[in-house]
Amino acid sequence: MNKDIEILRSFIRGGNHHRFRHDPEEFGLDTLSGRFQAEKIPPVERSAKMLKALLNAEMPIILEGEKIVATRTITRIPSIFTEDEWADIRAHHTLHERGTVSNISPDYEGILRDGLGRRKAEVVTRMEDLTLDEGQRQFLSAAKESIEAVQDFILKYRDCARNAGLDDIADTLSAIHTSGAGTLREALQLLRIVHFALWESDCYHNTLGRFDQYIYPYYKADMASGRITREEAFDLIEEFFLMCNKDSDLYVGMQQGDNGQSIVLAGRDAEGKYLFNEVSEMCLRASYELNLIDPKINLRCDGKTPLEVYKMGAQLTKRGLGFPQYDNDDVVIPGLLKLGYSPEDAYNYVVAACWEFIVPKNGMEIVNIDALSFAGVVSAALEHLGEYDSYDKFYAYIDGLIKAECDRITSAHDNLYIVPAPFMSMLMGGTIDRAQDISLGGNSNNFGVHGTGLSTAADSLAVIKKFYFEEKSVTLKELMDSVHNNFKGHEALQERLRNDSPKMGLDSDEADSIGTALLDSFAAALHGKRNERGGIWRAGTGTAMYYIFHAKDLPATPDGRCAGEVIPANFTPSMFLRQQGPVSVMRSFSKQHLEDTINGGPLTIELDESIFRSEETVEKLAMLIRSYMRLGGHQLQLNTLNRETLLDAKVHPEQHRDLIVRVWGWSGYFVELDECYQDHIIERIKYKV
Repeated sequence: MNKDIEILRSFIRGGNHHRFRHDPEEFGLDTLSGRFQAEKIPPVERSAKMLKALLNAEMPIILEGEKIVATRTITRIPSIFTEDEWADIRAHHTLHERGTVSNISPDYEGILRDGLGRRKAEVVTRMEDLTLDEGQRQFLSAAKESIEAVQDFILKYRDCARNAGLDDIADTLSAIHTSGAGTLREALQLLRIVHFALWESDCYHNTLGRFDQYIYPYYKADMASGRITREEAFDLIEEFFLMCNKDSDLYVGMQQGDNGQSIVLAGRDAEGKYLFNEVSEMCLRASYELNLIDPKINLRCDGKTPLEVYKMGAQLTKRGLGFPQYDNDDVVIPGLLKLGYSPEDAYNYVVAACWEFIVPKNGMEIVNIDALSFAGVVSAALEHLGEYDSYDKFYAYIDGLIKAECDRITSAHDNLYIVPAPFMSMLMGGTIDRAQDISLGGNSNNFGVHGTGLSTAADSLAVIKKFYFEEKSVTLKELMDSVHNNFKGHEALQERLRNDSPKMGLDSDEADSIGTALLDSFAAALHGKRNERGGIWRAGTGTAMYYIFHAKDLPATPDGRCAGEVIPANFTPSMFLRQQGPVSVMRSFSKQHLEDTINGGPLTIELDESIFRSEETVEKLAMLIRSYMRLGGHQLQLNTLNRETLLDAKVHPEQHRDLIVRVWGWSGYFVELDECYQDHIIERIKYKV
């Protein structure tokens, strides 16, 4: 990295820019909701006015050496509603997470091409329709006000730059005030402003989508005209990546680092061309050099992806970033088409905050709305085991429980309320034509459900099938007594259940076929269901944070797991698997009908960093990743860890502040995680290449 980037990285990573921050109370922003309530201002207009007030309060900060500007100085985004208004909303509606728009992928390509001025003109033209109702007029008015607020924010930064004698920055900001981007620098600056404004508008987990695809035309044009060198272009991309880390501590999800700032690289188009370009390569190189948690990279690949691309990804794995996450077009695209997505959307898919597959521009999808606990279903079914005289009949009962749980989940999210987001709406397809806020729905409105504890459930059923029904070597009383007593007094049986029974991850068809059946039951239970917005329900293999929640009250299970012990994160083997290496794990976790559970959820493998002793290992890892794609795996994430380093980091966090780990679908700084997540990661280090 060049000297300016190196200085900026040190300044930002050290938190030196935090001295410019102010709480919203200092500007009276926390009182706006009360005024809105008193004046009976409609919610969509409140959102626009709050965004305008926040951007007005933002202090323009230009750090030394910056070429791409915008630094967050307001620490929190106040709600547009008072507490009593929220209480009334909760009394009459269901909410998802914070109740605001999140985890979708806007049309960055379009706004970079068209600019804010054209989008505003489209709104103004639409407002001339005399048939619009009052709600539609309120939305369009709020959309116009939101765009103007962002344009004013650009001018404020422009004037600051001009007064400081930074004419190149001022000229760039002038160029993007109304028009679309004409150069790479303008594209990255406008993208930074738009992304900044989305967070400021209280939308969160804003993914950056197919960054290399919509940025590449600007890079290509600059190179063709001679305006820029390749290294100058790389420096701009690296600075943009650095900017994603500037305010990421203010974009907190479940944990620091869980902020949704992900990008997607490459991918196959409908004509079969693999879209890995020079910008794709620069993104991988920038992540390697910066060694920071944002943006998280997803690499779209398939069985024909060149090995050199996998090797570039493996270098980042060696670095210990926990990404790229690999997404297999050979499975994902057919899966999305099978669910009814258009070819255009399916081939253009991106990844949400963690791993969920979503479509940019068109989708107001809530892909993490709930989760089914496979382990919980099997645990509940166990109490009725004695009522069945064959495994098939017992599994049919489990299948019914999965259906019942999916019925409960799909009926628990009716009458959903989401806070209006007029600025985000301007970046989503169809909203201006409909004159309707994106919070009320988009062109695609599908909901996704995670599935936790799959291997715990499959391994438990494998024990029941083999030892109880087939061999009859374990009696009902022995099995139930051992589980009910948390294996106290049944230690020998527990050892047998843990280590001598079929397990997912050992390439055992006995256990793997049960895992397949469970996922098939899950997909079938959601198939054909429609949510209140007309969208479908999608089954997935991810867990998100539910792997912690669902394990908390889960009793002992027939696979030998004690009550209180963790369950695996994501699409992953048991935590106490005596593994035979990652190859057997990959074989086990590629046999399922993954195109039917395409909400997403990666096979997650932890690697000990000691394996990376030579470049030969990087190539071997690249070949291993490619093998998983060719086997039919849908998604893969790898985490390079050192157990001793992690243990020391718990004791001496000040010495390991830059230690990065993959948590569930995102990377964060280990020392900033809650202890339950730290301990889970430590327990996951098992595999060698």
